[in-house]
Amino acid sequence: MKLTNLQARRFLLRRHGLLGGHVFTGKEGVMSFVRRVGCVQYDPVDVCGRNADIVLQARIKGYKKKTLDELLYKDRRLVDYFDKNLSIFPVEDLPVFLSNMRGGSYASMYNDRGGEAVARIEPLIRRLITERGFISAKDVGVDETIEWSWSVISSLPRAALESMYFRGELIIHHKSGTNKSYALMKDHITTKILNAPLPYKTEEERLAWLVKRRIGAVGMLWNKAGDAWLGLELKSTERAAAFSKLLRDGEIFEVEVDGLNNAFYIRKDEREALEEILTERSFSPRTEFIAPLDNLMWDRKLIKALFGFDYKWEIYTPAEKRKYGAYTLPILHGNEFIGRIDMARKGKQLIINNIWARDGISSAGESKITGVTPGTVTRAVEKCLERFSGFNECELQAD
Repeated sequence: MKLTNLQARRFLLRRHGLLGGHVFTGKEGVMSFVRRVGCVQYDPVDVCGRNADIVLQARIKGYKKKTLDELLYKDRRLVDYFDKNLSIFPVEDLPVFLSNMRGGSYASMYNDRGGEAVARIEPLIRRLITERGFISAKDVGVDETIEWSWSVISSLPRAALESMYFRGELIIHHKSGTNKSYALMKDHITTKILNAPLPYKTEEERLAWLVKRRIGAVGMLWNKAGDAWLGLELKSTERAAAFSKLLRDGEIFEVEVDGLNNAFYIRKDEREALEEILTERSFSPRTEFIAPLDNLMWDRKLIKALFGFDYKWEIYTPAEKRKYGAYTLPILHGNEFIGRIDMARKGKQLIINNIWARDGISSAGESKITGVTPGTVTRAVEKCLERFSGFNECELQAD
C-alpha cells in the first residue's frame, strides 16, 4: 500500500480521535480509546494537568479529571502499572504485565533493592492493610530511610510499599495528589482476571503480542529503535523477528509513504480505517493541545518525518539550555502541528507564559502551510484555550 504524506498523517490523527468531530464521549469513550491504544502513559507532574488527563481531554468530549480517577479507583476498569514505563491500561491486561514485571529489568531494579530492611516491615504492612483496608507510607509509622531507585534516598515504608506494588501484591487504592495509598491486589481485582490465561504460549508469541500492541498504541510504526519501544526490553533482532512473525501471520501489513524510505506497519484491524482515509473524505479541523507523553508523540523521529515538526520535552533540560519551556505542549490544528504553548496552573488561574508559532505561521494567523488559512490559527487557539482552562477548572490569564 502506498500513501501520500497527507494520507498517512490523516490516518494517524483520525485513529487517535484528533481529526474531525469527536468520536469518544464520557466514561465509555475513555474505555474505548484506551482499549484502542492499549495504554496511556502516566506521569505525576501536574503543571497544567497530568499527562494522562491531557491525553484524554484532547480526545474525549467534555472530559473531566474525575472520570479517570473513577475508572481507576472506584470502577476498577482501568489500572495503573508498568507497560510503557508507568501507564494506565484496561484491568484485563494486568496478568500480562504482572508476568512481564516478574521477569524483566523493572523487577531487578526495584525488587532487589532494600533487601532485609524491606522484608522486615512487609508483615507490618500486610497487617495494617488487613486492619484498615488501605494505607499510605505515612501510616506505617516507621521512621527509617533507605537508598532506593536511581540512588534516591526514600523512606523505608515507601520503598517497601513500592516493592510490594511492583511485585503485584499491592494495588494503588487511591491517590491524593502525588500521595499514593495501597491495598491488597486480591481484595480489589477478581480472581477471574488475575488467573486469566496469557494471550500467548511461547516466547516468540509473547514478543509478537507486545510489538503488535505497541504498533496499535501509536497507530503506525516503523521497525526502528525509539522511545515507542520503552519498557519492552527488546533487542533489535528480537523486534525484527516479531515484525516478521506478525507479517507472516497477517496480523500487520506494510505501507509506504511518499518521500520516506522506511516501511511502516499497521495492524490488520485498522485496514478499514485506512481505507476511509483513502477515499479522500474531508474532515473538519480541530485544534488540540497534545500532551508531552501522548501516544501520538511516542516516536518523535516519526513525527518529524511525517509532520515536519521537531518536538522535545524539555522538563529534564537545564533551564538555561531550554529552547522553549519545561512543560511545553504541541498545538495541533487539522492535519498540522502549528506551534507550541507553555502554560501553568496557579491556584484558579491558568497562566499562558508563551506561545510559539511554527515556522511559516505568523502571530497574526497568516500561514504558508496548506490547509491553515489566514486568521484561523488565532481563533482556533483561543477556543482551545477556553476549553483547556475549563478542563483545568481555571480562568485564563496571559502572563
